[in-house]
Amino acid sequence: MKNKSFAGLLLPRILIFIVLAINLQCALAYIFNPLPYTAPFELSGVPGRAAVVGMGILFVMWQVPYIFALIHPLRNFRSLIEALLMQAIGLVGEAMLRRSIPLEHGSLRSAILRFIIFDVAGLFLLILAGALAYRLLKNSTGGYHAD
Repeated sequence: MKNKSFAGLLLPRILIFIVLAINLQCALAYIFNPLPYTAPFELSGVPGRAAVVGMGILFVMWQVPYIFALIHPLRNFRSLIEALLMQAIGLVGEAMLRRSIPLEHGSLRSAILRFIIFDVAGLFLLILAGALAYRLLKNSTGGYHAD
């Protein structure tokens, strides 16, 4: 049973891991090398650096549900749903934010568009992971029992 459970959880874990890895890569780049990201956000100097590092810290904080979902997508199915909702909220919020920025701020709009693209891809992967995990939950007899 343990091998069957592991095999069934492998694809959802891989999908969650991909999203988590991309999100953490972005976060760590913002934290440890913020200066290349200040100009696209039309920021500069110490305040710009602090704003980008702060965004990186927030990105790390937001990954907590993704980590629990990765550890065990069935036992922590709620965390998977939370991660999926967070990804969707980010996508909607970024799209609304981008629409509110005038066209003459092209580099800022492009920076936000990159977030939108990543969030669309991440949302798709999390929906797929959630659907696979949900199917495993529904197909288990008498509920899921972790081995």
